[in-house]
Amino acid sequence: MAESQQLDLVEVSPTAVPPVCRIMDYGKFKYQQSKKLQEAKKKQVQVQLKEVKLRPKTDEHDMLFKIKHVRRFLEEGNKAKITLVFRGREITHMEYGQKALDRFAQDLEDVAVIEVKPKMEGRSMFMIVAPKK
Repeated sequence: MAESQQLDLVEVSPTAVPPVCRIMDYGKFKYQQSKKLQEAKKKQVQVQLKEVKLRPKTDEHDMLFKIKHVRRFLEEGNKAKITLVFRGREITHMEYGQKALDRFAQDLEDVAVIEVKPKMEGRSMFMIVAPKK
């Protein structure tokens, strides 16, 4: 029957009893499947993780500037990682770093959700924020 219509006999479900076959143009079917995959990829949004680094002694103006950058990253739909790096003896006063990250969280609470709370990793403390839905 398939040969008389110049089409292909395609086995759709080989595990079914009896096996299910369909008469179709297999080349056209494969082409349509690839087009559907391309459309799905177009609509897919990849979220990037942007990073902002600062120090415990970062000045007020610089802090506001970095907060503005993180706000822009979140509005674009990306996540942001705020990394606070301790150098030398600064590590003995971790409370300054904690205050800085708390300040970030407080200033960004209208547009961001804290995904990973501030935690230490070696000589750096980091926090990850994601945009609110």
